[in-house]
Formats: sequence, C-alpha cells, structure tokens
Amino acid sequence: MTMTHEKSRVLIVDDEEPICKLVSCLMEQEGFEPLSAPDGKTALDLLRTASPDTVILDLGLPDLDGLEILRQAKAMDEDLPVVILTAHAKVHGAVEAMRAAAFDYLAKPYDHRELVRVIRRALAHRQLSLKIRALACRSSASHDLTELMGPSETIGRLIEDLNRVAKSNFSVVIIGETGSGKEVVAQAIHASGPRAKGPFVPVDAGAIPETLFEAELFGHEKGAFTGATSRRPGRFEQANGGTLFLDEILNMPLTAQAKVLRALQEKSFCRVGGTQPIKIDVRVLVAGNEDLDAAMAAGRLRADLFYRLNEFTLRIPPLRQRKEDLLYLANRFMNLTNQELNKAVNGFSEPAVRALLNHPWPGNVRQLRSTIRRAVLLAGEMVTEQHLDILQENNEAWRRAAAPAKLQDTSGAELSLKEIVAQNRSVVEREALLHTLRQTGGNKAKAARLLRVDYKTIQTKIKRYGINPSKDT
Repeated sequence: MTMTHEKSRVLIVDDEEPICKLVSCLMEQEGFEPLSAPDGKTALDLLRTASPDTVILDLGLPDLDGLEILRQAKAMDEDLPVVILTAHAKVHGAVEAMRAAAFDYLAKPYDHRELVRVIRRALAHRQLSLKIRALACRSSASHDLTELMGPSETIGRLIEDLNRVAKSNFSVVIIGETGSGKEVVAQAIHASGPRAKGPFVPVDAGAIPETLFEAELFGHEKGAFTGATSRRPGRFEQANGGTLFLDEILNMPLTAQAKVLRALQEKSFCRVGGTQPIKIDVRVLVAGNEDLDAAMAAGRLRADLFYRLNEFTLRIPPLRQRKEDLLYLANRFMNLTNQELNKAVNGFSEPAVRALLNHPWPGNVRQLRSTIRRAVLLAGEMVTEQHLDILQENNEAWRRAAAPAKLQDTSGAELSLKEIVAQNRSVVEREALLHTLRQTGGNKAKAARLLRVDYKTIQTKIKRYGINPSKDT
C-alpha cells in the first residue's frame, strides 16, 4: 500500500463537537482527509468500514471507554497508530494508553503545531510498518530462518519441514529448549502460510496467572468480575483470521485446556460473563520445552487436546548440537552489535572460539546473543575469552540441573519407557529447582538466571512442585 499525506485518512473521535470541527479543519488544512465520530460505537464502525490511516482519540467518551476502543482498534489493525488526545491529563491514563500501544499522548489544551507534527510522524510510522509487513510477506521462510537460526544442515531440514506444513492450516507443535527460537519458527509458519495477511497473536502461557487464563484467552464482558470496567476481546478474538501461538502450553491449567479444546472444536466461544457465541477462524501453533506426549502420559496435558493439536511436529535442536550455527550466529550478533555501538570489533580469538564451542549454552540462542553483545561492548579490536560472560557458576548450575536425581521405583508397574520418563521428569526438575534455590539462598530471580529460564517459569514450577523457598532451602 502506497500512502501519501494528501490521501491519508485521519479519524477524530471526540464527543465535543467544537473539538471535532476544529481538529477536522486543521487536518484539512494539512492536506489530510478527516473523519469524525462523536462516540465509541461510531468510531468502531468507521474503523471497520473506512480504514483510517491514523486515529486521534479522546479517552473520555459517553458510551465506551477510550482505552477499550484503542485495544479494539489495534486488534483490527496492529499497524494503526492511535494518538490519545484528552483533557484528563493524568499519569495513570497515559501509562495505560501506552501499555495498550498508543502511538503518542497529548493533553488538552494542545498546541496545533505539535498535533500536526505528531500526526505526520504517526503516518510516516504507518507507512514504514506497512512496507516492512509487505516485505516480510514476500520473503521466503528459507532465507529468513537461515539468517536468524543458522546455515547448518539441521536447520535446513527444519526449514524443509516448515515449508511443507506452512502452506496448510495444520496445527503445529514446536518443541525446543528455552531460547532456541520457537516463536521465530512460529512467525515463519504464519508469514509463509495462507493467513499471512491476518494477525499473529502470541500468548505466553507461563506469564498468565491461573485465575486469569479464561479472561485472557476469551475476553470478558463489562462487569464480568471485579475490575472488569469495560468489554475486552481475548486473544482468540484478536487472532481471528490469523494465527494464535500458544507458547509454553504445558503451563496452561487443565481447566483452561478443556475450554481451549471446546473453542477449537466448535470454532466459537463466549466471553467471560457473556452468553453470545463468537465465531472464530484461527490457526493454532503451540510450543513447549519438552515432548507433549510425555506430558500427556504424566497427566499434565489433556489427551483430547494433545490429539487435536498434534497434527504436525517441528523439533528445534539445542544450540550446543549445532556448532556450525553457533559460530555463524556469534559472528552475526557481533556485526549487529558493532552497528548498534558504532564499533569495529573484527572477530574472536582462538581461545574465545574454543570457549564458545565448549560451553553447553543452556539458554541457547537467547543466551548467546546476550553474551556476544556484552563481549562486543567490552572488547577492543577482538573478542577474547576474558570478554565472554560465560561464568563458572552458570556452568556449575547447568551441570547440577542436568545431573540425575533419585528416580521413582516403577518396578511392577508395567509402564512403557515413555511413561517412566514422563513420571520421572518431574522428579529431576524438582530436584534441580531445589538444588539451585538452596545455592541462591531461596532467591528466585537468581535461580532463574542460573537455570536460564524466565522468572515467571520459576514461579510456576515452584507452585507446581509445592516448594517453599523460605523453608525448603
């Protein structure tokens, strides 16, 4: 889409008619095409039918909350820049607006020149976003993933499998360790598939409190529960016509799993507190850091949901098994950081290369990127072993986390190998958590850093295994 200022549509949403007229005249003078809406319902109708290029939105509307209109506008078009214009110049409102992805925030009375400058920046931002999206849709998954993940034969085979399944509407399970690039693979599937023009909506199941899962996934009506001051669409609704990516699905409670399965089977759901079914058409991609069939055998994943999702599986091998990719990515991150810092670090010393190759990289590509960025910041002409943030305590934590714990006695239970592994996985994981928490004196944040997982994952697993850091450590 090519956009010029003369043809750009600016939607002005304000219940004060003089403000609408004034801003409309200002936009006309600047060569834009103004549209106006006195309330939230009219604004949403115009967002659906008129396809504005940017929005000037008042938060204090008579019928709908301005922040809710902002969220719905971004759900319809994630590249649409929305400028908040309001008389209620409160810090809380500004923070909430920016969290909901507002482009900018101006308070009444505003400076006309400043408003025009903000609108021009918003339109330029939209034009750039649309160009990037168009390029992303045209680029092949092969080129993108080779650049992002490495040129090894292993990644080549992964790309071949990805290209086969991307053109379908199959649900795909992506298995890989923390930091290995599961969301990168999911985005490539979406960009290469039939829903590339639709939204890609990622959901980190490990970051959602158990009590909020249903509202987060399916949305809620106004008054559905304490704090639900307005209607809010959920992630399924936001992903309609596109792709929903459920990351760390094994952190999803069993009750939420049942409702996800029902929504996928019936292709509809009701918001929390609502009775009107909402039709959906989404492709679902899921990711986990362990085999889902083992989790199913252990009772952590519903069998019916597993069979619904497991139409195709992609496995991302850990970085320590891909030495060719490791060195390629190290050089790539070095070059990118050189550009960012305006430096000219020109390579790695031989001891540094050996250290990179010998490190187990429990945090995979994410850990490598952080390590190389810090090394380039510290280095002069070349990265040496001393510049690498590969600390002995991290090596020790990884070795201890990977060490075998005392396995459960399964003799006489007539279990398959897969079932035995599934039962004992939790034993090993709990022991590794306890050991690391003892090492850190119960400090969960430090334990998360040592084990190379995010803080919310640590919290989830501590709760799952009934660990009390203040008593058990």
